[in-house]
Amino acid sequence: MTDRTSYEAVSPLDGRYARYTEPLTAYVGERALMRTRVEVEVEYLIALADLDVTPLAIDEQQRAHLRALYESFDAEDAEVVKQLETTGYGEYEATNHDVKAVEYFIRDGLPAGLDCAEWIHFGLTSEDVNNLAYRLLVGPAVTEVLVPSLREARDALAAMAQEYRDLPMLARTHGQPATPTTFGKEMAVYASRLGQQLGRIEAAAGSLSGKLAGASGTYAAHDVAYPNVDWRSFSRAFVDGLGLDHEPLTTQVNPCDDLAELFDALRGANNVLLDLDVDMWLYVSDRYLGQEAVEGETGSSTMPHKVNPIDFENSEGNLSKANADLGFLGEYLTRSRLQRDLSDSTVKRNIGAAFGHCLIGYEKLQTGLSKVVPNEQVMAEDLESTPEILGEAVQTILRREGHTDAYERVKTLTRGEDVTLADFQELFGTLDVPAEVREELQALTPAEYTGVGASMVDDIDG
Repeated sequence: MTDRTSYEAVSPLDGRYARYTEPLTAYVGERALMRTRVEVEVEYLIALADLDVTPLAIDEQQRAHLRALYESFDAEDAEVVKQLETTGYGEYEATNHDVKAVEYFIRDGLPAGLDCAEWIHFGLTSEDVNNLAYRLLVGPAVTEVLVPSLREARDALAAMAQEYRDLPMLARTHGQPATPTTFGKEMAVYASRLGQQLGRIEAAAGSLSGKLAGASGTYAAHDVAYPNVDWRSFSRAFVDGLGLDHEPLTTQVNPCDDLAELFDALRGANNVLLDLDVDMWLYVSDRYLGQEAVEGETGSSTMPHKVNPIDFENSEGNLSKANADLGFLGEYLTRSRLQRDLSDSTVKRNIGAAFGHCLIGYEKLQTGLSKVVPNEQVMAEDLESTPEILGEAVQTILRREGHTDAYERVKTLTRGEDVTLADFQELFGTLDVPAEVREELQALTPAEYTGVGASMVDDIDG
């Protein structure tokens, strides 16, 4: 094996960004896959011993010894498995087959007195082991690493929403000044959307399915050896016992529709955060948000004054890459030529890369959120300088009072024009409305025209 420093890594996930992706290595690294394959093989061997028809007997001490093969699986064990596959190890020549290498690893580690090498991997195809192992890793990678990071982002947004629920801010639709909102309400929108997507992700991660049905999904090898065993029930019990849903009808390959659903759910959350990244970037650009300068940090190699929104930009880039990978995985893994082809094997090894870009995107977003502070003065000045946004309020009140030409009159005054509050006051003076209505109109200000935006913060889902 070639030893590389992080500076020589082919991928930035294991180089520049290794400190961010470290939490995923226990779930998506090669060693993790080896360990979990050992787990599936060992538990299957023990399940075979529990069948009355097999001559296989494994006592409690031997079971503990077998389970220790995966429970204490370490870097040295991983090196042994890799040698079994690539160069040979001990009495074994190189298998050039990763699952067969795991089988030989277990053979070599059998406890004294347990002669059962022929029962390891009995009746199985590699896909029986791999589809289970991947799901035993993918599920926790999502629930134990990605979901907590997403929930931290959601909680940060919810906290910002509460803190700035009453802060008025000019909205923009089509990039143009529009009916004011509050900064807190806008953050609440993202917190709520992200909470909903988290529900989708957790549901998908909790519904991963596994198969154990042999080379063509027919239990043929099992059935020919022991035709009186209900192998479908055995398979269901075994897969359920691993904490997965049983997939009863498959080819050699688990169709991966469950993984595609999970990847799509992750893409849904990522799309919410991509939308947020861009909006936060624009708020910084408009000076609605200020950024805390980090001591010693350089914003530009030539412009010393700059504090760039690099965390939102980094998050945007990584989440875009993650979504491209997740979309590819979901599309590719749900297809297989006839009953099996091997192209999915190398593709599945990229699940970790997709998750890595997700995690970097989530962490960078949180860093960006922690640095920004609303610039209340700029927001107030922007509101004061765009009184034309009151046109909606004025024409709506006039409609209420029965003025059929309300929209047209306000449109003539405001559309494409530089309007002042004095212009509105002049319009109000010409209106045939009761005094209390004129007072109502005269009291309108952009900063107070935010509807029930502040109270909507309490509607955050998730």
